[in-house]
Amino acid sequence: MPKLLLISDDPRRTGRLMQDLGGSRSSSIYDLYGGGPTSGQPDLIVSDVKVLNTEAFQQLRHVLEQIRGTSVPYVCLLHDNGVRTLNHAKLLGASALLSASSAVGEIIDTISELQFQMAALPASAVRQADTALRFLSDVFRPGHPITPDLVDVGTNIVAEAVRDNGIRTWIQIVQRFDDATHQHSLLVAGLASSFATTLGLSTADRHHLAKAALLHDIGKVQVPAHILNKPDKLTADETSVMRTHAEKGHAMLLWQGFDESLLAVVRSHHEMLDGSGYPDKLMGSYIPDLVRLVTICDVYGALIERRPYRSPMSSQEAYAILVKMKGRIDPDLVEAFHHVENAFGQRGSNALLETASKAKSFVRQSGSQ
Repeated sequence: MPKLLLISDDPRRTGRLMQDLGGSRSSSIYDLYGGGPTSGQPDLIVSDVKVLNTEAFQQLRHVLEQIRGTSVPYVCLLHDNGVRTLNHAKLLGASALLSASSAVGEIIDTISELQFQMAALPASAVRQADTALRFLSDVFRPGHPITPDLVDVGTNIVAEAVRDNGIRTWIQIVQRFDDATHQHSLLVAGLASSFATTLGLSTADRHHLAKAALLHDIGKVQVPAHILNKPDKLTADETSVMRTHAEKGHAMLLWQGFDESLLAVVRSHHEMLDGSGYPDKLMGSYIPDLVRLVTICDVYGALIERRPYRSPMSSQEAYAILVKMKGRIDPDLVEAFHHVENAFGQRGSNALLETASKAKSFVRQSGSQ
């Protein structure tokens, strides 16, 4: 496989781009609709798809799933600033979003920056994250039995990775995953593992908190894929269906050997102290501490990950929202979580946040033309 793979809906157009980028025998073009070299794994992927409609999105997503893995940087070139195009691009899990009209020098600089950042990530950490993702893909799926011992295996993978490499590295790697649901579960489990260490919990309690976090969204395996993976904001009816995941997850794990505290997290992680949450509108003391801990990790994790309808927030922005949720989530635990936020945000925002701002700039510039 060539070092640079360009995926295109018009190989002739992209061929000119490849030459501008200094194309050589180490670069190749994959025709989105006609195929191309797919064996092995490239060092970097650039998609140059002019019309990123639903058909192109699905085809491109399929190609990326086959050849990208979890560690290959991916640059998505945008030919327009339409809402659907931007939503599709974000769902593809691009490391960087750039206007297709960007100067060649800017594209080259972005590629170089991403390659440098990937080289800086420990190979062992990438392998651990890959293993965790494969575990979730194999185990957290409809019809597959979920047992406490099995979840212990996945929990240990996450906990060891965070312990060995730190929460910042874990988040940087996991944010590159394409599968939004599994990405979120791994982010929340990693955050919970780091939070447990910050709180000084015992080894057993640290494992229990991370295990609860890994399980919290298990009910989403029973949410229809067209809702779970929708590239736009959900309608009111779709939101109602999505919210059934808490009860469905609880029902899935009931009588499977999980203790009551874990079942409570799966069912109640969207409950709020003021009673505004779901599914049972619990209030105050009726929400256990373990649930409160996972809820903070869940909210923060959702804010720093990409969503179809918005770019990921910086660590500081996400934490500020947690602070503003006083009265809905536990303020003392939010204060304690600040140590985790600091560990992630210590050296500024990650590559996706930086390049997302470039995409926003592109949108503003295009909109003014």
